[in-house]
Order: sequence, then C-alpha cells, then structure tokens
Amino acid sequence: MKTTKEFKDFVLEQLRCLNDITCRPMMGEFLLYYQGVLFGGIYNNRVLIKIVEQNKHFGLPEELPYKGAKMMYMVEDLENVDLLKEIVIVTSNALRK
Repeated sequence: MKTTKEFKDFVLEQLRCLNDITCRPMMGEFLLYYQGVLFGGIYNNRVLIKIVEQNKHFGLPEELPYKGAKMMYMVEDLENVDLLKEIVIVTSNALRK
C-alpha cells in the first residue's frame, strides 16, 4: 500500500511548527528533510525516522520501510506535536554531525 495524499498532508500539518521541513516524493512514498537533512520518510502511511544513538531513548518501535532497507524507528503518536518536533530535531542534529 502506498502512502495516501491525505496521510502525507496530515503529517506535514503536524510538522508545520518546524519551519524548514521539506517533503520529496520517491516511488509512491515521501522523504522528509529538516533543514536540508534527510531524517526519515513516510512509507505505507507510517512515519519512519533513521535510527541514531541520540534518538534511542524515545523507545520507538523498529519497522522496515520496504524490503531490503535498513530498519527505522516508527513514530506512532503523531498527535503529540511536541514529541514529534523533539524527535525530528534530535535525529536531524545527530545526522548533521
């Protein structure tokens, strides 16, 4: 199942508090960037972020975005905008180093 436009729009609305979010389509799914850093994506109506040491303390479940890919963390509570914002910032900062 590919990500729906409605789900993508919902995720971007939840991320609107971060001024520099970019969303790029990729084979029916979407890559997510914060301040130019690829931190995750939207795959099959799931928000998945890259696994880094600095975001392990959030206790997020691991999911496979697609066959042959590396495991990623799934953000389940998209309604908690403050938590979502913190996860994105922590992950992007770690990847920037």
